[in-house]
Amino acid sequence: MVRITEDLIRKRAEHNNREIATLEELSLHQSDIERIEHLDKWCRDLRILYLQSNLIQRIENVGRLKKLEYLNLALNNIERIENLEGCESLQKLDLTVNFVGELTSVDSLNSNEHLREIYLTGNPCSDFDGYRQYVVATLPHLKWLDGKEIEKSERILAMQEYDSVRESILRQQRKYLKKREAEKEEFKKVAESECDIDDSDNKEDVERGSTTQQGNIADETEDDRFWQEKTAYTPESRLETHQQLSHKRKEAEAPKQSLWQIPKREIRLMSEDGRVLNINQGKWDFILNEDDSGQNIVLDVSIQRYLDTSLVDCDVQPGYIKCIIKGKVLQIVLPDAVNPDQSTAKRSQTTGHLVITMPKAKQVVQPQKKEQVQKPRPVMRNQKSLLSDNQQIGHENLEVDPSVASRVDLHSIVNDTLLSHCVKQQESTKTEQEKIAAKNQVKQSEAFVDDPDVPPLI
Repeated sequence: MVRITEDLIRKRAEHNNREIATLEELSLHQSDIERIEHLDKWCRDLRILYLQSNLIQRIENVGRLKKLEYLNLALNNIERIENLEGCESLQKLDLTVNFVGELTSVDSLNSNEHLREIYLTGNPCSDFDGYRQYVVATLPHLKWLDGKEIEKSERILAMQEYDSVRESILRQQRKYLKKREAEKEEFKKVAESECDIDDSDNKEDVERGSTTQQGNIADETEDDRFWQEKTAYTPESRLETHQQLSHKRKEAEAPKQSLWQIPKREIRLMSEDGRVLNINQGKWDFILNEDDSGQNIVLDVSIQRYLDTSLVDCDVQPGYIKCIIKGKVLQIVLPDAVNPDQSTAKRSQTTGHLVITMPKAKQVVQPQKKEQVQKPRPVMRNQKSLLSDNQQIGHENLEVDPSVASRVDLHSIVNDTLLSHCVKQQESTKTEQEKIAAKNQVKQSEAFVDDPDVPPLI
């Protein structure tokens, strides 16, 4: 028996990003489902629901689907129309090839005012005399029945003959229900007898020690007998046929699965001597480096941006780190011992990368960078004598307002006494240089001899 689970619905809701709360269309056809459940709690916004080609025996748990417009239950084992009064927006109902024999159950659809189309072809009730007239007269808001439009004249005639048609339908319905009860009793007896035969055959096989070849021959003969035996088309026979087919399908697929099934490789996280191994089962791209300070080891793993964080698990140990991402292991041996208690793991909101910062266990003390201090202006030897003990050259930075920078008097920066002394010293040096140059010129003029043989300088 296949149950309707949350995983099954999310798998069929890929067109809605696997979200079931806002799901409007759901297809669960050919899923071997035997019961409708959970849909009225998980998918309240459903508008279209496909449940054809299953083994559903009863319409249930759909009454809270207020927005449901189309319900397809073709090729199931439904015997009665019920529990659809709460589907206020239902417009189309498909019950093709089911086992609806209680035609009066159509009366429950009178509360579905928006119902315009219904299919009952292939049901036992469709063989009743006056079937179409009864449905047309019972559901005045219906416009299409079994793919054929209902005309006004047909509805008027059906309303006129409603009483007589109803009596005929009730008589045929009682006859069918008695036949149906007899079929159920007969099926129970056959099932019990087959169980007794199977038990006796198993005992005889054990006593005789039958071989596998004999067992296969017996299975083949039993299978042939099953398919050649004539049975009535009932919900029980349809369910039995389905079970037989699924059993044969599993037997046929078993050897194929054994041939193609590759045993999973065992992952070894540590060697035999206890060494931690490097493993990258998911082939994730990663970068393992130290940060700028050299005090932390940083691991950057490139995982998908939209991967759910609940699928990521990290375990930091002093000598290694192990990350399990979507069930696949990423284990890296660290170059230095780290402190697991102070480690942090974060994910980038833009790229989705996983960044793990692990402080080193042994912190390395590094010299601090010296701040650059502005060197003082050089002072001339002659100026040192003029500076008193209380006068010192300041090293503070000048802060000048840009609006007043053009009016700043730069001469006021230097001490007036020091400036006048420098000017006097420069003038005395200039006079001394001029006196020396004049003496040299006098000496050169006294020693000068005019030789006519020497050509003039050009």
